[in-house]
Amino acid sequence: MPLGLYISVPFCRTKCTYCNFASDVFSRAVFQAYVDRLGRDLEQAPATAKQMGGQFERAVDTIYLGGGTPTILDISQLKQLFVTISQNFEVRADAEVTMECAPGTLRQDVMDALRELGVNRVSLGVQSFVDEEAASVGRLHKAKTVLEDIARLQAAGISEINIDLIAGLPHQTRQSWEFSLQQTIACEVPHVSIYMLEVDDDSRLGRELIAGGTKYHAHFVPDEDLTADLYVMACERMESAGVHQYEISNFARRGHESRHNLKYWTRQPYLGFGVDAHSMLKVTSDERVHAVRFSSSDSLEEFMAGAPVMRTALDQQAAIEETFFLGLRLTSGVDLQKVSGEFGGAAVAAFRPAIVELIKAELVEQRGNVIRLTPRGRLLSNEVFQRFISNPVA
Repeated sequence: MPLGLYISVPFCRTKCTYCNFASDVFSRAVFQAYVDRLGRDLEQAPATAKQMGGQFERAVDTIYLGGGTPTILDISQLKQLFVTISQNFEVRADAEVTMECAPGTLRQDVMDALRELGVNRVSLGVQSFVDEEAASVGRLHKAKTVLEDIARLQAAGISEINIDLIAGLPHQTRQSWEFSLQQTIACEVPHVSIYMLEVDDDSRLGRELIAGGTKYHAHFVPDEDLTADLYVMACERMESAGVHQYEISNFARRGHESRHNLKYWTRQPYLGFGVDAHSMLKVTSDERVHAVRFSSSDSLEEFMAGAPVMRTALDQQAAIEETFFLGLRLTSGVDLQKVSGEFGGAAVAAFRPAIVELIKAELVEQRGNVIRLTPRGRLLSNEVFQRFISNPVA
């Protein structure tokens, strides 16, 4: 099965207050050393896979550059990465190649380079089409810039475009959210990702919200109920516009789903390179292990110093749990008959009480052999997923 490749570029022009990723503002002086390190890791991928106990496959059908803002790199550095990939992997002619971009970073020379390198899909971190909302969380672009970038991408022949939006930003109201949704639909992009603002201590805004403070416009953040309502509103507006929900946070016109991200949710193999990059490979040599996951340090300093990767072997129990809680993220749901075929009837039987309880709570529905989240279940998905973790299979 072809691999997906994920390349982490943890460099940004500014650190958004809501961001809980391992990305930040760093001196450009470190960029080349980082790209060189990525190159060495790409070259050593077969040895790394062997060391981790996973199957290595040279064929690649998806590549995703994220972070961070990959387009902050010099064009020569982007070219260096793609040359190294092509020298060490067999990239399929029809591969999906995605680049995350911050609006306003797509200069014409960058656009030309993306086309030359085979990038055929761009994900724009828009978050809001209301300038006040975007600025309140540290975004540097204006709505006008987003519209110009989309038009230029489409004119350049890159029509596979994703727009990221966040429900629950400071100053957001039903009316302003409706405006962002209308603008998104009017752009006629084939893919939209919609996230609810995460409140945790891994971001500056999250920490301020937990503390009840007013920094970073925290006192203007909508409450949880309104944020949930905004998400539901988005689901309804996207569906009515023909942009169908296929995963909790992702919507696409038919045939334009993210092939790379689908690898994560359907447990297909992928390799990640760079800071806080994660990998998952299948295993056949050990009957006790179904797959192996490994990840690099989330600290740029530690990564550059050669910190070892963290490895986790997945036994049958862990693989079954992943099949349920990752598969339930998709609107297509989990086929219980397929789960039984792969892991045995006991795998489904062990989770039957939890499934029945979730159906009674109207968080999950079952049609034939398939279970899937209800609209309410999507809002409370973490509660649902917890029911499929550490439930021993006989």
